[in-house]
Amino acid sequence: MGHMIKTWCGVLGLLTAMAAVAQEQPGDFANQVPLSVSGQGPWYRLDLPLALQLGARQADLGDVRVFNAAGEPQAYALVHQGARHQQSEHQASVKWFPLYDDAESAPGTPKVRVQTGPSGSLIEVQPEEELEAGEEVLRGWLLDTSAIKEPLTQLSLDWSSEREGFQRFGIEASDDLQHWRPWGEGQVARLSFADERIEQHEVSLPGLPARYLRLLWQVPQSAPVLSQVLVQSSATEHVPSPLVWSEPIKGSSLKANEYTWMLPAALAVERVQIGLDQPNSLAPVDLLGRYDPNGSWEPLESGLLYRLTQNGQDAVQSELPLRGETLRQLKLQVDDRGGGLGAEAPLLRVAVRPVQLVFLARGAGPYRLAIGNAAVQGAQLPIGTLMPGADEQRLASLGIAEPAITPVIVAPPPAATVAPASDWKRISLWLVLVIGVLALAAMAWSLTRSRPNPP
Repeated sequence: MGHMIKTWCGVLGLLTAMAAVAQEQPGDFANQVPLSVSGQGPWYRLDLPLALQLGARQADLGDVRVFNAAGEPQAYALVHQGARHQQSEHQASVKWFPLYDDAESAPGTPKVRVQTGPSGSLIEVQPEEELEAGEEVLRGWLLDTSAIKEPLTQLSLDWSSEREGFQRFGIEASDDLQHWRPWGEGQVARLSFADERIEQHEVSLPGLPARYLRLLWQVPQSAPVLSQVLVQSSATEHVPSPLVWSEPIKGSSLKANEYTWMLPAALAVERVQIGLDQPNSLAPVDLLGRYDPNGSWEPLESGLLYRLTQNGQDAVQSELPLRGETLRQLKLQVDDRGGGLGAEAPLLRVAVRPVQLVFLARGAGPYRLAIGNAAVQGAQLPIGTLMPGADEQRLASLGIAEPAITPVIVAPPPAATVAPASDWKRISLWLVLVIGVLALAAMAWSLTRSRPNPP
């Protein structure tokens, strides 16, 4: 009996050792990056760089892991910032008031007298000094958005039809008509093209609340007479995280006015940017995409791309918005009536939402992030399981993990018909494990047969 117990213990020890070896190790992954941590644990959050995401072998990042100094995997969750969420969008027409100034005065913000109502709504806007007829110039417009309490996300303008071309202006915001903060620049356009009218009315706003907006035209003489002003607002309390842009991607062209790009990995693309290097380019385009390089193309977005020179400045529209579909390949079809984009495919950049990894530190550091294994199963936990009661405020207060070095990414290899060496190693170990179990069962059966029968 003692011999049998020793045999059992020896076999069980062997099986335990083999099971430990069969577990995932950092060396099973193509890319490894040491992490430096700061702040209070045991949870740490890491903004996963796009360069590391491109080293993944699985589209959903199921092959990302964090190991401690002993090579033990850590429990973790992936938080896709800016993922699709319910938004309540509203669009409202607002009042607008012209901002006149003396034509001979230096360029700048016109000085005006403003009369407001009890709620802060604009009633009247007049120049601070009386202007004689024919001496005034329209420098911009003052918009009354005081009735909109939600953050402002988009501006839509319409203007008199005789004003064609590009209209560029600065955007400022205020809550008291005294202190103004810059909100960037806007550009709208109306062009005649191939017996068609091409119009761009929408201008993005930064997603912040403001009671008043001021639009100041860069060239006052071209300021159009507005006929409609619509402002879109969002009821969401948080602005989506800034997009992360890829490095330029080279494409190919096998057909005139048609270009294709293979993305470095399967990415949830939110926006694309087409390189327009040639001056005076104008191109109505259709963008298509697909996840499976052998599958059918699906239409994604249509729009007008241009790089045109006006008043010595380049007016550029080179981006198209998408809806965050996971894509592996993109194709651009160009209407050649605008002159096309050339024989060679322009450079492409894609933008994605940032991904945050949160892990529960166990064991001693330093910790190491590993990614790049097509065979492993996804191991991420829901953030609420990893960190009960997690919310944005708690996540923002976590300790920080960052790559200790600039990651050097090993590109995914081409598809192979032979299983990776690590798979054969794991299969061999499990074969030994099965053989060991069978040997153990045979030994137990032999000992049972050799035991003498009771009298």
